[in-house]
Amino acid sequence: MRYRLLGPVELSGSDGPVRLGGPKRRAVLAALLLNANRVVSEEELLSSVWGEELPATVRGQLQMYVSQLRKLIGEPVIVRRAPGYLIEVRPGELDLDVFEEAVDRARADRQAGRPGAAAERLHDALALWRGPALGGAAGPLLAEEGPELEERRLNILEEYFDARLATGQHAEILDELRHVAADHPFRERLQAQSMSALHQCGRTAEALEIYPRIRARLVEEQGVEPGKLLRDMQARLLRDQEAVLGADQPPAMLVPRQLPADVGRFAGRVSELARLDESVSADGAPAKGTVLVTGGAGVGKTTLAVHWAHQIRERFPDGQLYMNLRGFHPGGRAVPPEEAVLGFLEALSISPQQVPATAEARFGLYRSLLADKRMLIVLDNARNADQVRPLLPGTKGCLAVVTSRNPMPGLVADGACPLPLGLLSEGEAREMLDGRIDPVRLAAEPAAVEKIVTLCARLPLALAIAAARAAANPTFPLSVLADELTQAQDQLDGFDMGDPVTDVRSVFSWSYRVLRPEAAKMFRLLGLHPGPHVTIAAAASLLGVPPREARPLLAELVRAQLITEHRPGQYGFHDLLRAYAAELARHEDAVPDRVAAAHRMFDHYLHTAHHGRLAIRDHWRGIVLPEPVPGVTVPPAGRAEVSSWFFSEYPVLVEIIKLASVTGFDRHVWQLAHTIASAQWYSDARWLGGLDLQYRALEAAERTGDTEGRALAYRGLAVVLFSQRKPAESYKALLRAEELFAQLGKVWYQADAHSGMNTTCDRQGRFVEALRHAERALELFHEIGDTRGEAISLNDIGWSYVRQGKYDLAINYCRRAITILEGEGDDVRLGTTLDSLGYAYHNLGQYREAIVWYEQAIERYRRVRSLSYESRTLNRLGDSHLACGEKDDAARVWRLALDLLEELRQPDTDGIGDKLAHLGRSEW
Repeated sequence: MRYRLLGPVELSGSDGPVRLGGPKRRAVLAALLLNANRVVSEEELLSSVWGEELPATVRGQLQMYVSQLRKLIGEPVIVRRAPGYLIEVRPGELDLDVFEEAVDRARADRQAGRPGAAAERLHDALALWRGPALGGAAGPLLAEEGPELEERRLNILEEYFDARLATGQHAEILDELRHVAADHPFRERLQAQSMSALHQCGRTAEALEIYPRIRARLVEEQGVEPGKLLRDMQARLLRDQEAVLGADQPPAMLVPRQLPADVGRFAGRVSELARLDESVSADGAPAKGTVLVTGGAGVGKTTLAVHWAHQIRERFPDGQLYMNLRGFHPGGRAVPPEEAVLGFLEALSISPQQVPATAEARFGLYRSLLADKRMLIVLDNARNADQVRPLLPGTKGCLAVVTSRNPMPGLVADGACPLPLGLLSEGEAREMLDGRIDPVRLAAEPAAVEKIVTLCARLPLALAIAAARAAANPTFPLSVLADELTQAQDQLDGFDMGDPVTDVRSVFSWSYRVLRPEAAKMFRLLGLHPGPHVTIAAAASLLGVPPREARPLLAELVRAQLITEHRPGQYGFHDLLRAYAAELARHEDAVPDRVAAAHRMFDHYLHTAHHGRLAIRDHWRGIVLPEPVPGVTVPPAGRAEVSSWFFSEYPVLVEIIKLASVTGFDRHVWQLAHTIASAQWYSDARWLGGLDLQYRALEAAERTGDTEGRALAYRGLAVVLFSQRKPAESYKALLRAEELFAQLGKVWYQADAHSGMNTTCDRQGRFVEALRHAERALELFHEIGDTRGEAISLNDIGWSYVRQGKYDLAINYCRRAITILEGEGDDVRLGTTLDSLGYAYHNLGQYREAIVWYEQAIERYRRVRSLSYESRTLNRLGDSHLACGEKDDAARVWRLALDLLEELRQPDTDGIGDKLAHLGRSEW
């Protein structure tokens, strides 16, 4: 027997199609098939086919349709099973199942680096669709399920185009892709794919026309701006960078192409380039897994590495990663590998929710993503081998290029190929100027050219800036520029540290002196920012102007090569330029002005984080902040943007807290640290914050004698300790926090601390003590009339009784909690309470009752996409199905649980895979 839902609802036997009859009979069959091998209750069937207004004879009609379907099928596959019906479908009989299986295999092919095979499987899967899904059916089922199936088809169609694009078949699919994109103008992924295909076909101008057209429609018809995907694609095309849609990580969109822009005309380094070429064999495979480019500051390590990386990038079709590790940052803070890997995971399309909790797991995921890939990784400005080793790929197909001032003998001993760089020769220095300054001007003033080369000490960075200065003033004689360099060198002896590299400080002044006063002040104040990058809103706050005024000033600094725009709206310094800007601020800006700018900067990050935290969860009892000082920009943040903001700004927030802790802004230290830890508690962004930040918060609050700050710092410390699987230490911190909250009379926070101690005690197996804390939390929440808090405590009490085997008591408390939570709109808390109830019934041996509660919990989790909680309850639901003898249902939900854990990149700590293995061996 064959069943079809992907088009008109059809039934086919050995003699061909079977006449199904009217739309309601088709709807009944479709409702059963959409839940194949699972019981569909009568109520669900009636609602799907007839809706809310049911005729008096509806149950009789349903029984009639089921009976007719049984006769048409001719096999006892539709069976009565309380509280409804079940249709038994074998593998390969339902086109929807065949479709899903083909999609799963295609994704496996993509994961294994076989985009061509993936494209073929997806093509065959899509061929199963013969029109709008559920055709011929009637009732609410068609209205509810039809659009969802169509959305599924479009998602897979987009994955199909991804796979074709990844194989370089841009021209072959262009017409089909543009036709589909035209039919679905608001699907931004399709529009981005069309732009990519056009660009790869050499039709970039047409590709760039898509964005403004789609943007205009989105704004006019839906009142929204294009999303990040479409904006990023437009930005890439505008910079004439490759924009190839990725095929590695579904639903990833872009192969990482992170290399900074190559220089227009690279000069010199012929022998060094030849040595680098020797590290890659003729077939493109790396002869050495790591290349180490070393030399002094400003000698051109990054320029050489990036230039060569662009030359060989086509040999690494899976993409290029780039990271400035800031190993020799003047402030002394290098990017730790644990932080760097977060950026690489983001570039490899791992969402914040998928990032593992521990550093080792992140490194393991990173190396797994690189396995069997051909990728180029550039690790720029590394401090030592320990910073680099965890980021090196563990596969022969990848090549790592490392630049550093450190010779790193340990890395060389590990097999890295060393390439030391010195200053340019005089000929190479002149060649570098020749590529950047009009040759006629150079030929006319050979003495001035020689003087410029000498003053720049043949240092590539200094030569580049001098050339830019000359090119920006084409009417100036080069002798004037040479005289200015001489004079500037005398005026800036304070920058001289006895090293030729320090001459670059005087060269920086040549670009700084031509800035408009507003841009010059922006440059100086950016030196107060700890890095590693600054947004437009943060820069505007530093200067105390609106973002619309800050934007052109930043653009002027980019043109002057004093800052770079790493990505749209995100700016950074070269290490020495940051130090130069900071020194300028100290010399040219009065102390009160610098303090005011720093205050605005700290206020910007504190209030932005605070508003973001409020967006994560409405129930948060946030701290009361004073109004930001005038001139601070606090960009609006919706719930969808908050997680990505915390993710991208994490390294900045860490540095901001550290800077505030040593510059006297203690209130900002503990308030920002508290906000970060609180965001960590409720979101999946487990990497946020850390013990160091919470200890700094505690010290800051103690310095100012702020009891509230101390209490919240202990609370934040407890959150981080618990996330690091240290429940005993977390308990101690919560106990101290509760004592301080009691002194302050902050009853809600006292109750919250007891609720946290309940959790930590439960994790340690101290169930009686956990119950005591839950009961105390209930008393406190009741005292202040917080019904939601009471409900949470009631569930905590119920769970504590479950852990003690007192299931009847547990059920009583959980039911009381549910009564309250059903009116609170908190799906996650309601879901956890329903789960507790299901667990209690399961342990009483009432497995059917447990299944009902588990399924309700899962429904709540799915409303808010709480995947971690859903996977936990699915695991327990499988146990209940197995206890009922329903092995197929148990296997089905366990597989769903494993799928969610895989999506979250979380380990299978509950042994679900082992359960499935036992089930497969018929050990149950």
